[in-house]
Amino acid sequence: MSRVLMKGNEAIGAAAIAAGCRFFFGYPITPQSELPEYMSAHLPEVGGVFVQSESEIAAINMCYGASGAGARVMTGSSSPGIALKQEGISYMAGAELPCVIVNIVRGGPGLGGIQPAQSDYNQATRGGGDGDYKLLVYAPSTVQEMVDLTQLAFDKADQYRNPVMIVGDGMLGQIMEPVEITPRAAASDLPEKTWATTGVRNHPGRRNVINSLFLKPEMLEDHILGLFAKYEAMRADEVLVEEYQVEDADIVLVAYGTTARIVKSAIGMLRAEGVKVGLIRPITLYPFPEASIARLPERVKNLLVVEMSMGQMIDDVKIANEGHRLVHFIGRTGGMIPIPKVIADTVKHILAEHHAGDAAHVAVGVQMEDL
Repeated sequence: MSRVLMKGNEAIGAAAIAAGCRFFFGYPITPQSELPEYMSAHLPEVGGVFVQSESEIAAINMCYGASGAGARVMTGSSSPGIALKQEGISYMAGAELPCVIVNIVRGGPGLGGIQPAQSDYNQATRGGGDGDYKLLVYAPSTVQEMVDLTQLAFDKADQYRNPVMIVGDGMLGQIMEPVEITPRAAASDLPEKTWATTGVRNHPGRRNVINSLFLKPEMLEDHILGLFAKYEAMRADEVLVEEYQVEDADIVLVAYGTTARIVKSAIGMLRAEGVKVGLIRPITLYPFPEASIARLPERVKNLLVVEMSMGQMIDDVKIANEGHRLVHFIGRTGGMIPIPKVIADTVKHILAEHHAGDAAHVAVGVQMEDL
């Protein structure tokens, strides 16, 4: 299949339709509005349904209904819209309903701004709704990955009967890159969802009920333990990570999404100067690629986390690191984007302090302007 130049948001929509998605419920919000716009134009062409709901809350509850009936369904929004969907996301996780949720992140908190950010990491990986639950969370860094991970997300949502979130940012949503989109599943060829509330017409005597309410605490505990057995299976089988030039690295950076692309530019600058630096790029934010950090060789004494936030991924890096190395941070927030030269200068500063024997005193701060 030939490659097509597409904007990130539109590529997600095309990939979803190719994966058998036939229902999209959403509400326009910058910088993801091209996604519902694309779905409104192209879902009817394949017999699908697009509904612009009256609110983000309505959209996620429409997803609950369509998923409960066995359909492949998607919703999308940006940061404050995803915040409004959290109750419904918790309901879907509790009721074990598959759904693909797209968050093209903007700066926050509150309405914030429309520029790219990564400040929804905690919301995505810790869960913004009530109760004990997890989402499988993908973080693409190219438009092609937005395509591939969208298609994979539908399969994994069905496999685990769980919502899956795709976390991008305003830059990824808006940039255009050549992509290849391969049809993945005709809606009629998908495996039957025997648990769905499709009535008894095809299955006389069977009545399916989808629910997240358990009045007896023993039953609710058993249900949650079953959910977490599923999440442990995700941790064992679904981790995706890119390890970039870590084989001989003396210092390793950790970044995802758009920021990882910027970090690779900094690595190119540093490698040209003879500085041995590598990158661990989480592709799944949950489950986090802990093993990639844990198995780094002893010569790596420093980790540098780079984010478009105030450092929301640092906790996961520290947990995986288990205190073996110093963890540093450089970030921009509010829609500001890290600069390769500043990242490179920070790496050299950390290494100089380490070689001078003062690594414990390396400043850990927020990049507000060029060093």
